[in-house]
Amino acid sequence: MKKIAVLAFIWATLATPLLAQETKIISDEDLKFLRQLTGDVLDNSRIRAGQSLPAPYGKNNTGGTLIRPGGRDTYPSFWIRDYAMSLETGLVSAAEQKHMLLLTAATQCDQTWITKGGSLVPFGAIADHIRVDDKMPIYFPGTYDYLGQGTEEYGMTPPYCDQFYFIEMGYYYYKSTSDIDFFKQSTNGSTLLERLENAFRVPPTDMTDHLVFTTGNFRGVDFGFRDAIRITGKLVYPSLLKYRAANQLAELLEKSGENKRGATYREIAELIKKTIPAIFLDTNGMLRASTGKSGQPDVWATALAAHWGILDKKQIEAASKFFVSAFKNGTLSYRGSVRHVLTDQDFDSNTAWESAIVPKNTYQNGSYWGTPVGWVALLIGRTDMQAARKLVSEYISELRENDFRKGPGFSSPVECFTDKGIRGPVYLTTVSCPFIALTSDER
Repeated sequence: MKKIAVLAFIWATLATPLLAQETKIISDEDLKFLRQLTGDVLDNSRIRAGQSLPAPYGKNNTGGTLIRPGGRDTYPSFWIRDYAMSLETGLVSAAEQKHMLLLTAATQCDQTWITKGGSLVPFGAIADHIRVDDKMPIYFPGTYDYLGQGTEEYGMTPPYCDQFYFIEMGYYYYKSTSDIDFFKQSTNGSTLLERLENAFRVPPTDMTDHLVFTTGNFRGVDFGFRDAIRITGKLVYPSLLKYRAANQLAELLEKSGENKRGATYREIAELIKKTIPAIFLDTNGMLRASTGKSGQPDVWATALAAHWGILDKKQIEAASKFFVSAFKNGTLSYRGSVRHVLTDQDFDSNTAWESAIVPKNTYQNGSYWGTPVGWVALLIGRTDMQAARKLVSEYISELRENDFRKGPGFSSPVECFTDKGIRGPVYLTTVSCPFIALTSDER
């Protein structure tokens, strides 16, 4: 018996590293590569004070470092959304965070106005992006022109996501510094905490369930990673962001001694969490993008909702099994990157989404993106770890093959691609978001 016990102990000791590795979606070697690549892309995305951008975008006159959506010639402005989505990498210093947070707060709309194109910029709106040379806020996608911004093509109001990402910026700064008094300081006559609350109230809300919604007659973009898509009705993606922002705002208020106000946001978050599956869940376990136009099953939203715990265990299992099937059938991914809509759930032969301003299988209407890969892999891994590891391995292999650090002829991580070509070289969220997701158990 003693000999058997000794042998069992030896086997358990030797097997532990192997068993631990079997529970990992990404290998230690690949994670090390992804960590370093994310850091290098983020550093390439920095625009330091006084640094010049390619003509005609001028130089950074904001007085501090900005982080744009990528390196090289990718998106020559400060985009709130992409930056906020990359914060949890832990690779942005508190000083850098403070500068970008205050710049965003200072450019928040303090007076409702209507653009020449007929779009509305409501009080409390957060810019889509901010020009680096003159700090002018551009509230709408598709342009760098302050006076010419805001036409129906990109929405009659600013995208709904940036308000919630502004709250993410504030929350993460607090988590990085524990400086709650900072939020009581005034910027242009309003405290930062007041500005966060004002931003929260901007996206139109169905007051019965607090979901974000829009209409065809006065449509706003639901999420900037599909601003070329027309989506109407109740909207799943900004409602997910609103859920997270409500909890973050509640914590900031509670830390400030505003427990009653904080409780109000907790209640909003719980109602959204309860309502999202009830409104958007389909028979396959997928969340639909909306209740109106372009209301197709949404790969990104489904994976993110599972990652954030908005779906329950049974719903996650159903979604996971469906994702596994889609991955194995080849309708989900290509070279480790993921579509917004499964190829067999395209609206028709002419377009992936029901209504888009770009052709099928280009950009947001059918290209493959690295940004959601971490959420998708984690969801697949709930029921099939081997499939999850295969997806991540394919994603890493593409990054290794086309790693931009090899020289000018290489571009990965790119914003998105198909077998016909790429868009957006050296793109930050393509690596930062998967890195955050795949290391989430370490935080």
